[in-house]
Amino acid sequence: MKLWLLRHGEAEPHARTDAERELTRHGRKEVRQAAAHLAHRPLRTILCSPYVRARQTAELLEALLDSAPQLAVADWLTPDDDPRQALDRLAERREEELLLVSHQPFIGALAGLLIHGHLQDPLPMQTASLAELDGELPLAGAMYLRALNHPGHRH
Repeated sequence: MKLWLLRHGEAEPHARTDAERELTRHGRKEVRQAAAHLAHRPLRTILCSPYVRARQTAELLEALLDSAPQLAVADWLTPDDDPRQALDRLAERREEELLLVSHQPFIGALAGLLIHGHLQDPLPMQTASLAELDGELPLAGAMYLRALNHPGHRH
């Protein structure tokens, strides 16, 4: 299985609630940069957090990718969810390639758990950072980090 982990693009600093924060123009640009790494992949499924900024990130990817992936909202991909419980959800998936769009600290912790087998060494994920993991099964400590791409940030 190849598992792609993407943190949402840059979002507005404030909204009525954290879940309602929207992508900025720069955030959309970051997502387009991440999409370039996925351009020729046989990606059929995108699972995203229900938060607005993650949904907007996933919808932008859905529109940009030629593989016509199906987009589904997964309520277990929010910033406060437990990466250990996410492993149970991932074990149910049968895709050869799967993209998750989520948030920090969840997405970095999930990557660390899949790579190292514990939560003490999370992967550093900036906005629109894309991690490429692969392994036989999405189990704790059973996947390998193949690439970690960070978008170009403003200086």
